[in-house]
Amino acid sequence: MSPSMSDSIPLHSKLAVRQSGWMWLWISVLVIVLDQITKQLVLYSLNPYQNIPVFPFFNITLAFNKGAAFSFLAQADGWQRWFFIGIAVTVSGILLFWLRRIVKTQKCLCVSLTLIFGGAVGNVIDRIIYGHVIDFLDFYWGSAHYPAFNIADSAITLGVILMFVDWFRNPENHS
Repeated sequence: MSPSMSDSIPLHSKLAVRQSGWMWLWISVLVIVLDQITKQLVLYSLNPYQNIPVFPFFNITLAFNKGAAFSFLAQADGWQRWFFIGIAVTVSGILLFWLRRIVKTQKCLCVSLTLIFGGAVGNVIDRIIYGHVIDFLDFYWGSAHYPAFNIADSAITLGVILMFVDWFRNPENHS
């Protein structure tokens, strides 16, 4: 269901916090907590790159990623840690600003933004504490493995998908 015209608030308008997208931030908190708990469980239960088979196409595997998606820049000299932290903090600030400016009834958009925000914060916590992101979800087909990922990465991916869904269903939310 698309929002009514009263749901479209210009970016310069003041909106009560209780009416804004910030009311959906509990989803971000849930993502961050689940992400950190699962990473800690894996970190303290497995040795690096140890596999626990779960299904014929899925393992739990402790892996460390100093880069971004698909280990982009993982082999760099260490500067990428701060670069990715800076990007995530900047994007998180933009997402919080955006959430504050939209009404909570724009459910799909609010959920998408809070999922992305929660995932970004979950991975930033890893980069700050460990210098890398902890990954552990390992899907594969035969001998071909998809790059390992985590709950935060899943939330970001789902958030982006939902944002595109909202963009197609409610283009007025994105103009």
